[in-house]
Amino acid sequence: MIKVGDTIPHTTLMEYSEVEGEGCSIGPNAVDVAKAAAGKTIAVFALPGAFTPTCSAKHVPGYVEKFDKFKAAGVDEIWCVSVNDAFVMGAWARDQKANGKVRMLADGSAEFTKETGLSLDLTARGMGLRSNRYSMLIKDGKVVTLNIEGPGKFEVSDADTMLGQLNA
Repeated sequence: MIKVGDTIPHTTLMEYSEVEGEGCSIGPNAVDVAKAAAGKTIAVFALPGAFTPTCSAKHVPGYVEKFDKFKAAGVDEIWCVSVNDAFVMGAWARDQKANGKVRMLADGSAEFTKETGLSLDLTARGMGLRSNRYSMLIKDGKVVTLNIEGPGKFEVSDADTMLGQLNA
């Protein structure tokens, strides 16, 4: 399992872009995790699934609402990672009004999730392999903080906890 001090996995996530700009075409675009994180401070949070109750009502809204506080604390980008496809993540970004604040990154084949060792088997619930709920702060590709939730919990991966760690 990934831990503080480790380098984030060198995998590719997918991002749906609503509009063309800055070299991105409309539609799903590959995001090379290592390149995208190089030289940046990134608050990453991952969750089991788009449009799921806790994720939609609490997890994503906290990061969207506190975007300016994250920027003021020195965070360059906020990433939300979920084992969903880029089209679902794009629709969820619209629903959550996350565009321009939180990058909704799809881990469709769970490669990033498997490489972090933070997968969650929800086959019994009809959801298959998903990501555990967690947050981590990454600086120049290295994990600085890591907050992993217990089963069914939402206590340590929220925006307020991450901000507290940033401002400590």
